[in-house]
Amino acid sequence: MFELFQSEKNDKFYFNLKAKNGQVILSSQGYESKSGASNGINSIKENAEDDSKYERKTASNGKFHFNLKAGNGQIIGSSQMYASEAGMENGIESVKTNASSAGVEDKTE
Repeated sequence: MFELFQSEKNDKFYFNLKAKNGQVILSSQGYESKSGASNGINSIKENAEDDSKYERKTASNGKFHFNLKAGNGQIIGSSQMYASEAGMENGIESVKTNASSAGVEDKTE
């Protein structure tokens, strides 16, 4: 499920992709408009199944994370930190499996 919300701190719009257990598996950047965030969700859905769009990274503390990029190379979603590379790969598989059919819960209304 995608959760679309607006930050009280900066009035920007964000979304999270959540797994069935409620855990956040992918988070967006801030968008100036709700329509921009909605376009970001659509971009995630379009690009989620393409493994070449995932940028796998290792942080300086040894933890693993990934970014999902659009066709233009822009980051459209970032993962949480994972303790293991296998955990990160499971996160990627979860995005690939769930994003394209995920509904949107609009918390801004």
